Amino acid sequence: MITHNLGYPRIGDNRELKKAVEGYWSERISYEQLIEISSAIKQKNWLMQKELGIDLIPSNDFSLYDHVLDLAFALSAIPDRYSQLLRNSDKLKLDLYFAMARGCQDGVADITAMEMTKWFDTNYHYIVPEFYKNQKFWLSNFKFIDEFQEAKKLGIITKPVILGPVSFLLLGKEKEEGFDRIDLLGNLLEAYFEMISLLVDNGVEWIQFDEPFLALDLTTEQKGAFKIAYSRIRKNFPTVKLLLSVYFGGLSDNVELVAGLPVDAIHLDLVRDPAQLEIMMNLVSDEKKLSLGLVDGRNIWKNNYENSLKLISRTIEKIGLERVMLAPSCSLIHVPCDLELETNEEVLSAEIKQWLAFAKQKVEEVVVLKQLSIYKGDISSIQLFKENQEAIQSRKISSLIHNDLVKERIDFIEQFEEMKRLPFSLRKKVQQKRLELPAFPTTTIGSFPQTADVRSWRAKLKKRELSSEEYNQLIQNEIENAIRWQEEIGLDVLVHGEFERNDMVEYFGEMLDGFVFTSNGWVQSYGSRCVKPPIIFGDVQRPNPMTVNWITYAQSLTSKPVKGMLTGPVTILKWSFVRDDQPLSVTCNQIALAIRDEVLDLEKNHISVIQIDEPALREGLPLQKSDWKTYLDWAVNAFRLSYAGVKDQTQIHTHMCYSEFNDIIDSITALDADVITIECSRSQMELLDVFGEYKYPNDIGPGVYDIHSPRVPSDTEMVGLLKKAMAVIPKENIWVNPDCGLKTRKWEETKEAIKKMVNATKTIRESVQV
Repeated sequence: MITHNLGYPRIGDNRELKKAVEGYWSERISYEQLIEISSAIKQKNWLMQKELGIDLIPSNDFSLYDHVLDLAFALSAIPDRYSQLLRNSDKLKLDLYFAMARGCQDGVADITAMEMTKWFDTNYHYIVPEFYKNQKFWLSNFKFIDEFQEAKKLGIITKPVILGPVSFLLLGKEKEEGFDRIDLLGNLLEAYFEMISLLVDNGVEWIQFDEPFLALDLTTEQKGAFKIAYSRIRKNFPTVKLLLSVYFGGLSDNVELVAGLPVDAIHLDLVRDPAQLEIMMNLVSDEKKLSLGLVDGRNIWKNNYENSLKLISRTIEKIGLERVMLAPSCSLIHVPCDLELETNEEVLSAEIKQWLAFAKQKVEEVVVLKQLSIYKGDISSIQLFKENQEAIQSRKISSLIHNDLVKERIDFIEQFEEMKRLPFSLRKKVQQKRLELPAFPTTTIGSFPQTADVRSWRAKLKKRELSSEEYNQLIQNEIENAIRWQEEIGLDVLVHGEFERNDMVEYFGEMLDGFVFTSNGWVQSYGSRCVKPPIIFGDVQRPNPMTVNWITYAQSLTSKPVKGMLTGPVTILKWSFVRDDQPLSVTCNQIALAIRDEVLDLEKNHISVIQIDEPALREGLPLQKSDWKTYLDWAVNAFRLSYAGVKDQTQIHTHMCYSEFNDIIDSITALDADVITIECSRSQMELLDVFGEYKYPNDIGPGVYDIHSPRVPSDTEMVGLLKKAMAVIPKENIWVNPDCGLKTRKWEETKEAIKKMVNATKTIRESVQV
């Protein structure tokens, strides 16, 4: 029996990578210092896994920004617009790499970033590869070899992790017409052969190829691509051991395809689909190993050893001990690094902590499952199993989890769902009479830059170095400054700036029953952006208003409408670590009722525009289409529940970003938000096409400014994007806004960009009759 890991968090226990990368961008640290810090993180991860007892430790799972971008960069899949940045030095190559992710704007170049979107149904974002007809690929970066050699010097023969060739192509986009990106497979495989050859020459024994698309519905051509790719890899490299890794779902209709591929081992996500194991055992040939993904790589709950051991025992009985591998269900980049760092019981109580496992603890669980499978009768194994079962039972019977009042409210949920509003065409007239907005109304998505001062105030409040009164006054001053600036530049619908908020989910979770938090439970969202997801452990309710005081204060400063800013129920659900002891739909409805209480309180306090953000709606879509309807039904109903009962004159906004909307446009329409704002600038308004083709009936704000890049677009560029929007959306339905919230940007670039956005809108208004 072999234990292995599919990938480990690369941010460092204390977000060392985030701080180093951002330090490099701001020129506070050198290239050499960044590489030194990166090496220290990798070496610590490798040595820790070795010490805990993992047999096959991954390498090439580290990244300075994104693993998909790493592969595109290594394979020279670099769009032509970056050609002026191509240089030979390692530092300048790294600057090119970061420019692909973030864009570039200096005295030499002004280049847009590559598109970014969600990694399957997670909150991780990847950089989308760009493909062109007859494109050639060749190796120009050797990170995959460098990491293997680096670990080898520590005495560790790692298992390099490489995104499989077919999934790499499917993750990208064709940037010109007349071809399918799968047509590039032959060209791509030549570069993969070179990569594998170098690995083999350097002493690699196992290579892990991640092919997550095998958990999705595939066309006949795509299935054929998998057969071609792995047949050719096996033919060229008959001795290297190949592990095919599939995660985030079951194989479903692809199970026979995968069973027949010429690889040495197949990894299955048995957290998402335990039933696929029995099917695979009946299909797979005798020489193949099966990797059992039993430890949840997506959530933080402790593994139930009793359930896992049943599956392990069945597998050993069916195919033999020597053909079994044990692993987490997927890479552990989706969970925090180490539960041992949570030492503050005021933040995370001992009772709840005993139910949890972070990345390091999940590695330990894999090793313990091997021990319990092989040495069932020894004293240490018996004790480990006993302690695990006591923790599992403690969670089941805990009085912290259940709230009868919440359960009773859920039982009568139909009464809220029946509250209807006028059709949008009639609501719009009522709202326009109240709001008196001009054509192409301008707004922002919600947050403004969180300066070091703002963050320090929050930290001082927690440490009791600032009183609540002092803190509130400082935040009110920031809100007033933001309102005055927005009035000055001429925005139409204002925001209060969210200076009091740490994170769009964490902030609300802190004020809802049923949530608990961590001190250091950081997870990478994209690049250097890390989030600290709350943990939903029990029934959810809102004991007190959460935003009303801040929003009403902001509204008192101006005659222009100020948006109430809330996070939607699906996003709070998806961006938290969610309890796994009841259906997701039930938990989502509990959150929706809590948000509804807040919406109605805002309305009672004369807030005329309320935004309920749902950037995670598309992200939550199940990977296989047969499961879509069930999810979309309860997700849409939960969103509508969150504003059920509002008056027609109250304008409801929502926001979505970095998602493909084609497949769910019906459900987006069913949300029936008066205004939806979406990310569009990186795709040059491509994401808007589906709204035009569908004739989306409500108002829409296509983002004209990419806030995930430090680059500030020109007025002319934004005018061009608005004209593209007008080509597919009726002009009377268009709002003007950035792609997303501005929390992570600096004030200088924010002010410059938003002024240009307002100027671009004025240009459009002057040229168009509405």
